[in-house]
Amino acid sequence: MIPIVSVVGKSNSGKTTLIEKMIEKLVEKGYRVATIKHNLHGFDIDHEGKDSWRYKKAGARLTLLASPGKVAVIEDTGVDLGIGELRDRYINNVDIILTEGFKGNPYPKIEVFRSVMKRELLSSEDDNLIAIASDVPLETDANLFDINDIEGITDMVEDLFLS
Repeated sequence: MIPIVSVVGKSNSGKTTLIEKMIEKLVEKGYRVATIKHNLHGFDIDHEGKDSWRYKKAGARLTLLASPGKVAVIEDTGVDLGIGELRDRYINNVDIILTEGFKGNPYPKIEVFRSVMKRELLSSEDDNLIAIASDVPLETDANLFDINDIEGITDMVEDLFLS
């Protein structure tokens, strides 16, 4: 089963930047990485008038767009699928999945914390918090990394989930 590590934090804390840097470092080490980004507000890649939009409008439950270098799946699910369901349904041929935006999930979490936001941590060890990437020292039993210590964070991920 492909391991999942979630990066969580408040809005504008730097989650996307951390994931981006983690991907670069893990790929540099030879790993294949997938990402899942959750968006509570929804999104649309199916634009009115385009063929895929017309197929969906006609009643297709799933449309797959394929080109020589990319594939996209547009599927009506009727529910907000969990990370495990998304992994099992759509992801293969990777070594690890990094997720963003699923704050309440049961998978191991790295929380991004910035002191300037003047907010409490979202997660605790009871929430499967394995590490905090912070711009200030914090009292915690979780692994604590400087927010810019991408090497340390990815080494921890590699040791825990890829070795």
